[in-house]
Amino acid sequence: MKFRGLVIGVPREIMKGERRVAAMPDTVKKMVAEGATVLVEKGAGEGSYFHDDEYAAAGAKIVEDVREVFEKADIILKVKEPIFNEKLNVHEVDMLRKGQTIITFLHPAFPGNHEMIRKMAAKGVLAFTLDGIPRITRAQSMDALSSMSTVAGYKAVLMAANRLPKFMPMVGTAVGMIKPAVVTVVGTGIAGLQALATAKKLGAVTRSADIRPDANEQAKTLGSKIIDLGIPPELAIGEGGYAKKLPDEWLDRERKVLAPYIAESDIVVLSALIPGKLAPVLVTEDMVKSMRPGSIIVDISIDQGGNCELSQSGEVIERYGVVIDGTKNIPGTMPTASTWMFANNIYNYLSNLVVDGALNVNMEDEIIASSLVSRDGELVHAGALEAMGLAK
Repeated sequence: MKFRGLVIGVPREIMKGERRVAAMPDTVKKMVAEGATVLVEKGAGEGSYFHDDEYAAAGAKIVEDVREVFEKADIILKVKEPIFNEKLNVHEVDMLRKGQTIITFLHPAFPGNHEMIRKMAAKGVLAFTLDGIPRITRAQSMDALSSMSTVAGYKAVLMAANRLPKFMPMVGTAVGMIKPAVVTVVGTGIAGLQALATAKKLGAVTRSADIRPDANEQAKTLGSKIIDLGIPPELAIGEGGYAKKLPDEWLDRERKVLAPYIAESDIVVLSALIPGKLAPVLVTEDMVKSMRPGSIIVDISIDQGGNCELSQSGEVIERYGVVIDGTKNIPGTMPTASTWMFANNIYNYLSNLVVDGALNVNMEDEIIASSLVSRDGELVHAGALEAMGLAK
């Protein structure tokens, strides 16, 4: 049996506004059937409308105190990175122990997480980050980043439309025609493509930019006008088709090309990411100043630092009359759908990691190697080490 003898813990998420949970009754049932003991903190699934009695029926043990979950579990499954638990006056990292495993979104390259990552590594925690999973065929069923990007792209446009002080579509009235809103999407990976599709359905005029030719072709099929950034493919395309980090001179060029399009936009959705690294700053303060008052920026890339120079992690602010939305957990605002996807992703990841009741940290496995953050007291994640200035 795959999970024979393992104790798997599922705490309730405590990040403000986070309603997802790392396991749902269906995945708990599969883990229990494969020999695991599953501890679920009381109320962990309530925000996603999965109730304690459903978890119990699936074979989970419902635990009142989250400290018991951390104390007894061999593996902790979470949605978001460990943070300070105000109710218990203790950081979640402090509840982890040497040799324990955690699987979650850690975003280890983000400067705001560096202290937490260092502390977790120093404690001897075996940590894996789901945002490090490579976009390869074998990993598709584990790719939580892609799953959550689908939700984020869709909901980002709805959030922006809700704040926009004008119609999204062209509207005919007795006193004349009202022009449609202009939506610009920067970064047309999964989140960006979903944002374009949603904006188009709402009747907006859509434009998009990506440094990868294939991403632009996909955006074009959704009716988007493509902004040609003029970046050579050999500089733009990295392993697995992801975007590469551009040299500074090419990044400056990209900003200059984008500037007039940003100025003309009613909504800008930013979703340009580089796997395991800080998000590139593509919208500067001067570019924000150039936008019309009442315009909206939604920075989906905020978990990795953000694409807008003025974005504030977890906050919605207004600068120069422009609303800049740095909401960290957009998928958490659609908890039932996102939990269904996430719980299946993390179950599939765990199934790949465990063999006959034991963790198999096989560094020949590209999925495991690229998502490993810390092991045996050392920080090993390349993107985090680079962001911390510790890369060899």
